[in-house]
Amino acid sequence: MTRSKASKKDGRANGGLTHDEVVALVGDLEDDAIAEIIATGATARDLDEAIAWAESESDVMGELERRMGEPATTIYRILMTRKERDRDR
Repeated sequence: MTRSKASKKDGRANGGLTHDEVVALVGDLEDDAIAEIIATGATARDLDEAIAWAESESDVMGELERRMGEPATTIYRILMTRKERDRDR
């Protein structure tokens, strides 16, 4: 496999996360959710921010409760959807 094909497969083509990085940060998550997260083009910082919001860690929001960027918002929605599904099971 050429380097460019490998990069596209693991999420690095757009500077985003790899499968292993998502698993390391999020833990046990279905492959389809991991693929959705990678598809956002998010960075590890975006993922950290989304995880913090999903876990209601208010200190990450700061005094002004700033809004998340687009990749983090998308990841937050993915994580919350998974959380709701797990709760319903």
